[in-house]
Amino acid sequence: MFEWLSDGITHLKRHRITSSEKAILENKFIYYQRLNQNHKKEFVTKLELVITRKAFVPRGALSEVTTEMKILIGATIVMVTFGWNDLRLPHFKKILIYPSTYYSTISKQYHRGEVNPRHGIIVLSWSCFLNGIADQKDGVNLGIHEVAHALKLENQIYYNDESEFFNPEIYRSFQLLATEEIHKIKTGNLTVFRSNAGIDDDEFFAVALETFFEKPHEFFEYNPELYGTLVRLMRQDPRVWVNV
Repeated sequence: MFEWLSDGITHLKRHRITSSEKAILENKFIYYQRLNQNHKKEFVTKLELVITRKAFVPRGALSEVTTEMKILIGATIVMVTFGWNDLRLPHFKKILIYPSTYYSTISKQYHRGEVNPRHGIIVLSWSCFLNGIADQKDGVNLGIHEVAHALKLENQIYYNDESEFFNPEIYRSFQLLATEEIHKIKTGNLTVFRSNAGIDDDEFFAVALETFFEKPHEFFEYNPELYGTLVRLMRQDPRVWVNV
């Protein structure tokens, strides 16, 4: 029997994660590997819903979207949103995947990824995405970065059922602490964050989440107040999953 889900307009056949797809998680997604069995079941359930409700679209020279692409990109969305029971980023219905960096006719530059809130699209370079998950301790992860942008935007979108999921008081605390860190970066002080975190508050949030998930112990040692605020904002603590 198939289970059908409604997105309010159409009925979707729910994707069921197979044993071979679970093997991709076990072999290539460290966050999933370190979850206990109950959390793994929860993760898989959420991943099924993400894959069911998102359209994964090949772009450029990419001829098709593989199962591995769907699993690993979907898993990144689940990881970032794991602290919430029912958060699926519904505004962002399409994920466009290029084989490598791609040229934007709008910005006249090559990009590794971007988020387009007007069209509800997340765009990723697959080679850059893979580089991000290959080294999960360097604080550079394209998937986390772009999903973080989408998460921040989704919180501000008021015409769907998933807006304002950030606790307002905690988010204000984060913004105040983030402003201090951005100032440090812009004035040349050494921080745990890479330099482009100082561009603006959007970039800081994205880089902060990369650091949060990939270098949680170093982040905590650098600024325990900011780290603790992100733990409360994101409703999870990656130090539980990541070994020193």
